Amino acid sequence: MTTLTRGRTTAVKGSAVAVLKTEARLILREPASLFWVLAFPTILLGILGAIPSNREHDADLGGLRVVDLYVPVAILLAVITAGLQAMPPVLTGYRERGILRRMSSTPVRPGSLIGAQIALHGAAIAVSALIALAVGRIVFDVALPRQFFGYLVALALVTLAALALGATISAVCRTTKITQAVGSAVFFPAMFASGVWLPVASMPDVLQRIVTLTPLGAAAQALDEAAAGEWPGWTHLGVTALWAVLLLAAARRWFKWE
Repeated sequence: MTTLTRGRTTAVKGSAVAVLKTEARLILREPASLFWVLAFPTILLGILGAIPSNREHDADLGGLRVVDLYVPVAILLAVITAGLQAMPPVLTGYRERGILRRMSSTPVRPGSLIGAQIALHGAAIAVSALIALAVGRIVFDVALPRQFFGYLVALALVTLAALALGATISAVCRTTKITQAVGSAVFFPAMFASGVWLPVASMPDVLQRIVTLTPLGAAAQALDEAAAGEWPGWTHLGVTALWAVLLLAAARRWFKWE
């Protein structure tokens, strides 16, 4: 019996790896989706950095330049693009076409497919973050995060929160079209909260306090603090982590396989 159980476990693990490889090949066949996650945030950083005034030190920003503040913003843009625009339509499409229902009757659980999507989009976010940091450093002489481990913690938490939000959207939307509409509706407020139009550090105090109650706003502050060499504020990390936990619970509670 033990040998049989181990054999089944090994088979399921092997199938999960096969699902991950298959999903990776499918993602690579969608260059448009990869462009918006991997390339667009850094392109936006390059456009903003090309403006001379954005490369001048500003006393109101604590001696920083606008381009310094936009490196973490570019990273957060990749996070919300992957979490709200790229992943949710894929998950809803799998359920809409009955793929998850058919998988439930095989040794490969539907959760393997969802886990593969989360892992792959998380990896895309990590690559995008590395590109943004590299371009910021090489092209615009933006200092690398001085508290690098704190930076990674904040990035991991906000990535989890954004992907959990995307999974929640997939859970409550019945069709791919509705998922895309809801994702777009949430995308623009998320862009504002992450500081795409106005860095969170530059917002008025009242607006800044409101924005930092959101996972993107809290993460933006945490990344700025880590970049400056400080450990990210526990309040900012806590807000981001709390949102991640709540959204994961919501996605798990409401997600339907068929």
